[in-house]
Amino acid sequence: MQKEIDILMIDDHPMILEGYKKVLSANKNFKLHISIANDCDQAMREINKSKISNGFDIVFIDIQLPPSNDGTITSGEDLAMIVKEKLPLAKIVILTMIDYSERLQNLIKTIPHDGLLIKSDITSKILLKAFDNVLKNEKFYSKTADKLSNSIAHISEKLDEINKKIIYHLSNGIQTKHLVEYIPLSLSAIEKRKKYIRQFFDVADDEQLLNEAKKRGFI
Repeated sequence: MQKEIDILMIDDHPMILEGYKKVLSANKNFKLHISIANDCDQAMREINKSKISNGFDIVFIDIQLPPSNDGTITSGEDLAMIVKEKLPLAKIVILTMIDYSERLQNLIKTIPHDGLLIKSDITSKILLKAFDNVLKNEKFYSKTADKLSNSIAHISEKLDEINKKIIYHLSNGIQTKHLVEYIPLSLSAIEKRKKYIRQFFDVADDEQLLNEAKKRGFI
């Protein structure tokens, strides 16, 4: 008798979802029950409904979802946190178009996941491989995600914790001359680090620095 697997797939592109559903349905080892949701509100209805039964075994989440109608859920990132809270036994596979390591670093650190797939990597074979690995409690990263995650340590070496704190305090409106109250360095040392950070992001001023840092997921 085939084991039954309950799956929730969340993406705001219906045709993509149908493609994923078709690929997974070709799996002959399990009897799959696949639910789909095209936005945060539909996803929450499916999640709440599943709590009444046995919950989902695997949830695939596109993190670049538009907010819920009431604005309380801002993206798929929020949904992943909700799934982890409401369905703690469910495996979470993140789907994303993000393909630069700084932003990916933030995702890996903050979003609960058992798999991470860059959409440009996804083929029928990759999707089925992710499905099989995650069911076996083996974390799965697609090729680009794996490559980018391996570069995270290198990036962290370039931007150490003090540099990240400087960016953080600047983003909160703290002027450079007042950073000495938050960072245990002299003003001249902080200025040197700011110069290095601007060079790292290839920007000319603090406004551009903060915009680039936000884009890359540092703030």
